[in-house]
Amino acid sequence: MLTLGRISVRALLCALLVLTAWGAQARTVAVGAASFEDPVVVDRVPLQINGSGIRTRFMIKVYAAALYTQAKVATTEAFHKAAGPKRIHLVMLRDVPGDELGKLFTRGLEANLDRATFSRLIPGILKASNLFSECPVLKSGMGFTVDWVPARGAVLNSSCIARTEVINEPEFYAALLNIWLGPKPADDELKASLLGTAAKSPRDARPGSGEAAN
Repeated sequence: MLTLGRISVRALLCALLVLTAWGAQARTVAVGAASFEDPVVVDRVPLQINGSGIRTRFMIKVYAAALYTQAKVATTEAFHKAAGPKRIHLVMLRDVPGDELGKLFTRGLEANLDRATFSRLIPGILKASNLFSECPVLKSGMGFTVDWVPARGAVLNSSCIARTEVINEPEFYAALLNIWLGPKPADDELKASLLGTAAKSPRDARPGSGEAAN
C-alpha cells in the first residue's frame, strides 16, 4: 500500500518528466523578423503551430502570423469545427496605427459576412476595433493574439496595452478568423500558409510603411 508521501513523490516525478519532455519539444519558429513559440498553452491546453506566414502588400512586409491548433487542419472548415482552444498570433513587421488596424479589420470582417450577420456582430466588432484603436501605433515587433477559449469566448490581447477584451459569441470568433481563413481572405498566400497547404517560399520584400495592414 502506497503512503501519501510516496504518492506525492511519484506525482512530482511524473510532473517533472512531463515538463522535461515539454522543454525538449519546445522551439521558436522564425517567420521573417518575427518569432513564435511552439507549442504554446491556452486554457491549460498545449497548441502547436498549424502554419505560419507573412502578410505582404505591394511587396511590403506588414505582419507575420501563426495559427495554433491542437491537431493539424488543412481547411477553414476543419479549423472552425475543431473543438477546444485555438489561437492566431500576429506580430507587426512595420509600424501600424491602431485606428487604421481597427478599421481595416472591420473591412475584412465585412468582406466575409453577409449584411445580416455583420449587423448581428456589431457589438463584438466595435469592442475589437476599440481595443486596437486604444494603441496609437502598434510598432514593429509588437503584436496581438486572438484566442478561442470555450468557457469564455474570443479573448483578445495586445502587447501594446495592458487590457484583455473578451467577446462571448462563438460566431464572432469564426468571423474574425475568416479575415485570414475565409472565402475572401486578406491574403490568399497567407491563408494557404496558415493552413499548411502552401509551399514555403520566402517573400523578399523590403520593409516599409504607408500601406494597408490587413
